[in-house]
Amino acid sequence: MARLAPPALDEMTDAQKEVAEAILSGPRGAIVGPLGFWLHRPGLAAPAQEVGAYCRFGSSLPPNLSEIAICTVARVWNAQFEWYAHKNLALDAGVPIEILDAIRDRTPPPFRDEKEAMCHEFTLAVQTERTASQALYDRALAVLGRDGLVDLVAINGYYCMVSLTLNVFDADLPEGVEPEM
Repeated sequence: MARLAPPALDEMTDAQKEVAEAILSGPRGAIVGPLGFWLHRPGLAAPAQEVGAYCRFGSSLPPNLSEIAICTVARVWNAQFEWYAHKNLALDAGVPIEILDAIRDRTPPPFRDEKEAMCHEFTLAVQTERTASQALYDRALAVLGRDGLVDLVAINGYYCMVSLTLNVFDADLPEGVEPEM
């Protein structure tokens, strides 16, 4: 059971209701994952959900590349809820199950191109080493371009915050869903 429940809709402050409505009327359409925890602090929830919406829906990276990075972050952090939520989004974005299984199992994924491989390699490096070497930075810039690299760094930072939030507050998986990692 989660350590913290989202605020009840009928007990929310006006500021919480405003953020909740922005989330519900936005591209997500639901208050799930870290959003429910962040709603306790609407001043945090409002900009965080906007950054998240940008990372998911406004990034210059196509969804398959974003989802490879997000699933890699989830695996590094062992964030069960994030893995559960984004595995299906990755599949919907065209990421083959073999790639996701390899990320989950921490084995070399059978990537189809250098952009997929770079999103995974760069994410693993920045999540574990907390930076990118000059050589990795240069290769990522050459493969993804400036905008893609900036967006990949933002995705890494945002989903690091998501993972930490989910892990600290022990986010529940939906009933009947078993942890995969």
